[in-house]
Amino acid sequence: MNTTTLIIHPKDPSTVFLNDVYSAIPKKLVVQEGKTKKEVYEMIDSHEQVLMMGHGSPSGLFAIGQFPETSLYIIDNEMISILEKKQNNVFIWCYASSFIDKTNLPGFATGMFISEVGEALSCGLKGINQQIVDESNCTFVREIAKSIHLDSRSMFKNILQSNYKKLAVINPVAKYNYDRIKHNELIHK
Repeated sequence: MNTTTLIIHPKDPSTVFLNDVYSAIPKKLVVQEGKTKKEVYEMIDSHEQVLMMGHGSPSGLFAIGQFPETSLYIIDNEMISILEKKQNNVFIWCYASSFIDKTNLPGFATGMFISEVGEALSCGLKGINQQIVDESNCTFVREIAKSIHLDSRSMFKNILQSNYKKLAVINPVAKYNYDRIKHNELIHK
């Protein structure tokens, strides 16, 4: 088993801020484009920890047109059989928690995650500007990066007690996102 952390983060200028989640990981393989779904599946199979991040929905992580021979998603139901064997999955995209709930996958996940002003407005938050969103994004990423070396359950516990929790008291975007963070335990089959 490869001890390098696999990061699946489709190339997209609107999610570049997430790079800081994994920038300090010493042994990593970052996949942003150019692989087929079969190749990504095989990479997941050969790595102990998998971080998946970008834009998504309850059905999976969007491919953003970066992966040949894929449909809308690079991570979706086709990856369940391999992801359910992993204990330390990290799913950071909008509605990733819905994806892991319906698929019974273990790991750390975000719910609907506001990372842009337009998303805040569509979620009913009023008076949100770019500074508020940036403060939430930067603090979240910084706190995740501090815990990324831990197992997903410990990461979850750390985030619940982190500076992101403190920010959620005064920043409505951070509050919205913080309230939707979750962790699923490994279910032995």
